[in-house]
Formats: sequence, C-alpha cells, structure tokens
Amino acid sequence: MLIEVVKSKIHRVKVTQADLNYIGSITIDEDLMKASNIIEGEKVQIVNINNGERLETYVIKGESGSGEICLNGPAARKVAVNDIIIIISYAQLEFEEAKKFKPSVIFPDETNNTLKP
Repeated sequence: MLIEVVKSKIHRVKVTQADLNYIGSITIDEDLMKASNIIEGEKVQIVNINNGERLETYVIKGESGSGEICLNGPAARKVAVNDIIIIISYAQLEFEEAKKFKPSVIFPDETNNTLKP
C-alpha cells in the first residue's frame, strides 16, 4: 500500500512577485529549493497564510540568493506581494517506509527569504 506523506516544506516565506501574464507555476530561489529538497518541475501545494487560499502548481528555479518567491499565471490571483505562504511537496511511499521517512523542512527568514544560519 502506498500513502502520501510530506516530502519537503518551505515554512513561511514572503511572496516577492505575482506575475499574472506568465504561463504558470511558482518561481523559488534556488537556495531554498536545494535546502528543502525540491526540484524544478516538482508539483507543490501553496498555502497562503494571509487569506487561506490553497493551490497546486509546479516549481521553476529562481536565481540563487535572490529570495525570489513569485506566483505566476492564474496563481498570481491567489496571492498578494508580501503575503506569507507555505510551500509543501508530497511523496508516495510504501507504508513501512513512510513510518521511517523524515521530510526536509526549512524555516527561512520571512523578512528576506534567506536561509537562517
């Protein structure tokens, strides 16, 4: 039996851009992607702390060290610049494997989206 578990989580980052005219997705600073074990093209869930919106999209790699968190396309209607969001990805694992699995969870500085030392 497979179950779905949290694989990666970027907890509380600030939206720096919202680009309605882009083709879709979320752009995430590459440093945050590496630290949280999220890859380009991976499906993620976005949870908006400010308004309760939840949506799914895929990841585009942003410039390393930029702090960029940009919701693109229709997702841009679900956020405002400076909203605080949580980014979550999931994995399907065998039940026994899932019991031992430890997700990659990071807590960036939400003022500038950089990794805390």
